[in-house]
Amino acid sequence: MAIISVHNIHKTFEKTCALCGVTFGINAGEIVALLGPSGCGKSTLLDIIAGLQAPDQGEVRWQGKSLGNTPAHQRNFGLMFQNYALFPHKNVFSNIAFGLQMAKATPDKIQTRVNELLALTGLDGYARRNIATLSGGEQQRVALARSLAPTPRLLMLDEPLGSLDRTLREQLLGELKHILRKTRQTTLYVTHDQEEAFALANRVVIMQKGQVAQIGEPETIYRQPDSPFVARFLGFDNLYAARARGGVIQTEFGKFPAPGQIEGKVTLLIRSDRFEIGISGPHQLRGRVTGRSFRGSVCRLELTIHETTLHADFPSQQGNIPLIGENIILSYAPGESLQVFDDEHNAIDNHHQTRP
Repeated sequence: MAIISVHNIHKTFEKTCALCGVTFGINAGEIVALLGPSGCGKSTLLDIIAGLQAPDQGEVRWQGKSLGNTPAHQRNFGLMFQNYALFPHKNVFSNIAFGLQMAKATPDKIQTRVNELLALTGLDGYARRNIATLSGGEQQRVALARSLAPTPRLLMLDEPLGSLDRTLREQLLGELKHILRKTRQTTLYVTHDQEEAFALANRVVIMQKGQVAQIGEPETIYRQPDSPFVARFLGFDNLYAARARGGVIQTEFGKFPAPGQIEGKVTLLIRSDRFEIGISGPHQLRGRVTGRSFRGSVCRLELTIHETTLHADFPSQQGNIPLIGENIILSYAPGESLQVFDDEHNAIDNHHQTRP
């Protein structure tokens, strides 16, 4: 049973529905990432859970009991923002101790807890340091330690790594995951970055225009997006309008096997990361390389097939990647490479493909 849950949350601002019936739960000790593009309602939902805003409809529950009449300062939820909101006139120790002092903890308890968190966040020896002398990564650690100090029932982090450079962000993401797992801290992590969400969370909630588009474990969502929106958000851009009939999906650039008995208008997703170069099976695509971009560990090819553009990704170290202007044959396994969405943008089970 979820320890905290949101039920049918609605919130409207001047006729704009920021949240339109959001429902999900978080289990004790679980890290859930709230993921979506800017303007999808993530921060509004965070404010409602924290008690900083009231929903127009629906409720937030803790262990099944409504928090509607519980003010923010009595919910014992920790909240960490992107800008950290540290006190510049206080040193590291005083910043971390702030919540404990507000809770009227004894000096001995404060000293013990702050020392624990300094060690946990790799800040041993920083207790008397001035905040202004710290790097961005060190300030992030202080903000996290301050959020954890009162032992919150729920820790909420709103884009906590968004202002850091990529290298530091990846380093701190690993440290953050270790700390949250070690302390078994129930956490809601808000981000627009899918790599952060997938690397950190046990489950991911993807938001779209104030609604939940998909909930699941990171690997499940990546392998089986529920809609074209989720697929595009995850970076899959080989999406094509098509028509299914008689076990075949017809597109402007070829035929593909259809799952089940689906008929009519569909959207076909062809995964860019599931191709092999050359003839290695019964299913192939033939095209001409019209673009080639190096992306670190991946080389992306842009192919033109009957005036339609398709992208294919290969490991950069692979030795036989064609150059621009060359013709190419790509082989694919339908069950791994294709996914079909019906005319209402619902995913169709693709585990039982038939050959056209």
